[in-house]
Amino acid sequence: MDATFLAKIKSNYPDFKFVTGAKFAFRPPKTIVIGPEEPEDASLLLHELGHALSLHRDFNTGAKRLKMEVEAWEKARELASQYGIEMDDEMIEGELDTYREWLHQKSRCKKCGLTCFQTPDGSYHCPRCENF
Repeated sequence: MDATFLAKIKSNYPDFKFVTGAKFAFRPPKTIVIGPEEPEDASLLLHELGHALSLHRDFNTGAKRLKMEVEAWEKARELASQYGIEMDDEMIEGELDTYREWLHQKSRCKKCGLTCFQTPDGSYHCPRCENF
């Protein structure tokens, strides 16, 4: 990642703590983890900053998590225009696909394979296997 870009981000967002780690992540309420160098590391950093600026804290359903990921990428796009960073739409969709796939797998009934529904408390329920 370009040192000048990183210095600008740190200067523009002094309330946040930027640390290095195993992978890019946002650790509420104020820590952004910078992962190992990747070709799209500026985009990934802006995405994690997007979580922070969107005040994302936690989620209790898979749908809320996916919504938060989309919001963070939208915020990252706004930030990218301010810093002259070009965002790769295919990369972003690939990142979002990992969450879509995660949500799909998590929502499948382990007994029958049908897609379950998730209640606000985060529990999954199978309309075929459970009696309502």
